[in-house]
Amino acid sequence: MFFAERAAAKVPRIGREVEPQAIAAAGVVGSGTMGGGITMCFADAGIPVKVLDANPQALQRGIATMRKNYEATAAKGRITAADVERRMGMITPVTDLSALADADIIIEAVFEEMAVKKDVFARLDKVAKAGAILASNTSYLDVDEIAASVPGRAGNVLGLHFFSPANVMRLLEVVRTRTVSPGTLVTALALGRRLRKMPIVAGVCQGFIGNRMLKPYLREALFLLEEGASPQQVDKALTDFGMAMGPFAVKDLAGLDIDWRNRKAFAHERDPSKRYSPVDDRLCEMGRFGQKTGAGYYRYEKGSRTPIPDPVVEDVILRSAMEKGITRRSIGPEEIVTRCLYPLVNEGFKELEEGIALRASDIDLVWINGYAFPAWRGGPMHWADSVGLARVLAEVERLSRTNDYWEPAPLLQRLVREGRSLADLDAGR
Repeated sequence: MFFAERAAAKVPRIGREVEPQAIAAAGVVGSGTMGGGITMCFADAGIPVKVLDANPQALQRGIATMRKNYEATAAKGRITAADVERRMGMITPVTDLSALADADIIIEAVFEEMAVKKDVFARLDKVAKAGAILASNTSYLDVDEIAASVPGRAGNVLGLHFFSPANVMRLLEVVRTRTVSPGTLVTALALGRRLRKMPIVAGVCQGFIGNRMLKPYLREALFLLEEGASPQQVDKALTDFGMAMGPFAVKDLAGLDIDWRNRKAFAHERDPSKRYSPVDDRLCEMGRFGQKTGAGYYRYEKGSRTPIPDPVVEDVILRSAMEKGITRRSIGPEEIVTRCLYPLVNEGFKELEEGIALRASDIDLVWINGYAFPAWRGGPMHWADSVGLARVLAEVERLSRTNDYWEPAPLLQRLVREGRSLADLDAGR
């Protein structure tokens, strides 16, 4: 991890002659959970920031939440009361977009819909100063399409995917569009380090590095439920492996409705011939969105975050298995770990081949800093190297004969054929 962090700062074909531009003032569009967290990142770094929300009441709530967060940190002795006031003094609430005209960088953190984001960028195009960086905090959407919507500024547009809570999480995916200038990219990386983040360059695809790999991980976890495992068995197998939380506890914490909204938005892209688990959707249709509603994959007592197994969820799982004609069986922890982590790693190989990730070690940094993969295992790609790529490939090929989605990545096959490791690949790059 020591060497991976230093390698992540280097971008191929961009030399030291490309210097970052100065960031003296920032703007954030949106004062909700993400917008507020991003605003706090700038204030923490001593960068004056204006946070915009057209709704004065929402803006007032957002500012109050930021103050509350700072005061809670002060109550724990991590900052002083003077620090609270100094940081709040860096934040200026505004309701008019023209107030962001002096910002060197503006980050939109609005609703995750392409039409909404394009509208924000169209309006920013009219008010932002020449050369200002315009960034989207999208977690899934096509940033190339967003950049193309403001062609006169395409060289200054990129993605800055903060992880929630933005003021706490270290990972920052810097999403490199086809048209972004080297200077803008270098500035974004330098800004990320100034904000005390771990900035990782990612290419444009649905989900970028981390969320793209998360998809097969969660998919197999759902399939395991239909085949005989319980949410608590899957979660325990993966926390015993070293994950900070299991997939279903994470879903409940994040909110099942967020992924539900994304699934509905991209439903037209799903291959109807491939297996699909409706368990998530059915829980959402019941209003079970996780901790915030007191029920998701687990039940939660009022004021508690302790997950309690719920027979209602078991009924939903059994019904789904019955509809598909699946005979449920006993599933052990070793199979759970293999079924969840090998497709994640296989997707990582595809990202490397496509150039979505520059290095295997970058993927490891994403998963350690953004998804709480156990650092002592070195990240999922380093772990795959330690297991042995030939063993990983053999298992992926075995599963591909009887399961959808398990097509081995060509890069994984090539490295095994050539007797090379991911460490060799990174060294060559």
